[in-house]
Amino acid sequence: MKKKVFVGMSGGVDSSVTALLLKKQGYDVVGCFIKGWYGNFDCTWKEDRRDAMRVCAKLDIPFITIDAEKEYKKEVVDYMIREYKAGRTPNPDVMCNRYIKFGVFLKKALEMGADYIATGHYVKLNKNKLLQAKDLNKDQSYFLWTLTQKQLKYCLFPIGNLTKPEVREIARKNNLSTAEKRDSQGVCFIGEFDIMDFLKKYIKPRKGKVINLENKIVGEHNGVNFYTIGQRHGLSRGGGIPYYIVAKDAKKNLLIVADKADEEKFYKKEV
Repeated sequence: MKKKVFVGMSGGVDSSVTALLLKKQGYDVVGCFIKGWYGNFDCTWKEDRRDAMRVCAKLDIPFITIDAEKEYKKEVVDYMIREYKAGRTPNPDVMCNRYIKFGVFLKKALEMGADYIATGHYVKLNKNKLLQAKDLNKDQSYFLWTLTQKQLKYCLFPIGNLTKPEVREIARKNNLSTAEKRDSQGVCFIGEFDIMDFLKKYIKPRKGKVINLENKIVGEHNGVNFYTIGQRHGLSRGGGIPYYIVAKDAKKNLLIVADKADEEKFYKKEV
């Protein structure tokens, strides 16, 4: 009997080729679109879902939608808000992978009879060890660091041994409609959005001072919660040299900035 694999289909080329490769390898493949929480964002999830459906129709495999809206709001969106309120910069993609793709999705897939789940992540799996992908420019092993051995034993990552150009070429040769679709650059499931506008719905702006390394006030900001260390600030020194944020003091509502001439100030002894 064929092993059954539920493939997380985002509507992009990577998950499309993942499903294609697994079918060619003889698996019983089911395409799954995971529906998250979208709030009032101008998201493309409906278009993405249609793209995933088209690919499944082309491959002649079943398509289902898995609802993870409640879990996504709790584990990803609420986590983001808590971290920003605390003055820290969150990593929603890590949490999305941990609790949604390899949490809710894995659990529901197994309950529905899957032997494995698969995603279009660029990562290699050697027994139960995560390894960097062949395409180091696309490697996503970092975003999966929270996965446990219990989760990994049910996972397949077919494109980990391919480069992005190779994935697109496979999609073209097999006439997949997602072959030329551009990669999503935004937050897991939500996509691209204005993080400042989003946070202002939950965090009240609070003006504060921007100081340089000499403790000189060089400008103002709308609240340290809205900024990330390493981010370019909208100020510049004479001659148009830009400032970058090197530290934040959430209690004092202070941003500390420097220019690239003080590059060593960006380095930390620990993370």
